[in-house]
Amino acid sequence: MTSPPTTSAASAAESPPPARPGTPLIRAEKLRVEYRGRSGGRVRALRDIDLEIVEGETLGLVGESGCGKSTLGRALLRVIEPVSGTIDFLGLNITGLSGPRLRRTRADLQMVFQDPFGSLNPRRRIADIVAEPLLRARGASRAEAGPVVRELLERVGLGAEAGWRKPHEFSGGQRQRIGIARALASSPKFVVADEAVSALDVSIQAQVLNLLTDTVRERGLTMLFISHDLGVVRHIADRVAVMYLGQIIEIASRDDFFSGPAHPYSDALLSSVPSLRAGGRRERRVLEGELPDPANPPDGCLFQTRCPFAEDECRTRMPELREVAPGRTVRCHLPLVPTEKG
Repeated sequence: MTSPPTTSAASAAESPPPARPGTPLIRAEKLRVEYRGRSGGRVRALRDIDLEIVEGETLGLVGESGCGKSTLGRALLRVIEPVSGTIDFLGLNITGLSGPRLRRTRADLQMVFQDPFGSLNPRRRIADIVAEPLLRARGASRAEAGPVVRELLERVGLGAEAGWRKPHEFSGGQRQRIGIARALASSPKFVVADEAVSALDVSIQAQVLNLLTDTVRERGLTMLFISHDLGVVRHIADRVAVMYLGQIIEIASRDDFFSGPAHPYSDALLSSVPSLRAGGRRERRVLEGELPDPANPPDGCLFQTRCPFAEDECRTRMPELREVAPGRTVRCHLPLVPTEKG
């Protein structure tokens, strides 16, 4: 695929160095996002998130609606500004970047949005939409961007002639392919796919998923794949992270997670999908009660009001996100898997 043109030696010097396999591409430390609630108080959408995503991997991020998944994806790309914490991208702290330096960095950080109808400007031609990251973030000319756009439209199965048309002339699945082409135009290193197939018909989902998976593999991309569909996550992710009420409560490899979650909430999520109940041996765990009000969270563990195993310690002390086995971390006083100490 044609590479995007570089603008100058100076801009190249400010770009992060290439990643090495196995090194964190992006790291968040104590990342916090807040917004004003309906009553005027502050709602903590992200609660001191610590997260590393390794170069070349796809991390699946799951959890109930409203738990903070999309907020985390947008915060990592600086679409939403955190109130505290840091975001490190290949050794560069991007939390405080602004202006041209932030635009250049964003060329390496792109997003595929959930809504293929609302994420494309209806007044613009497809070629202009796909070219925008190249023109704005990479500083390419239209003449330089043209071949890249045509090749991308061919790559996502629409054909170069699609560039002359407008979004309303395409189906939902085709629009999502356009969104993928736009995200890839600047040859990014990191892509956030936010519920990228949830708005599509089931028959179209597999096509778009296969396109996304093939592209990630061929180009060596790192991806945060946000979804509420555990079946899709099992198909596409290398590791799985689970969120609850603005916190990450479990991170594990795909195989470890789907063979046996460590957190009671993760177990309940997995047991709600009949096809993922370990050959029918896993019992369905139905959570009692409603998701707590983010503006008035419970004391201690945020999940203790719905947890069938909660004890006194859970109601008074917040558990830390700790490693219970190599490559597996959980925020729980009473994890469901044996720890290294037994």
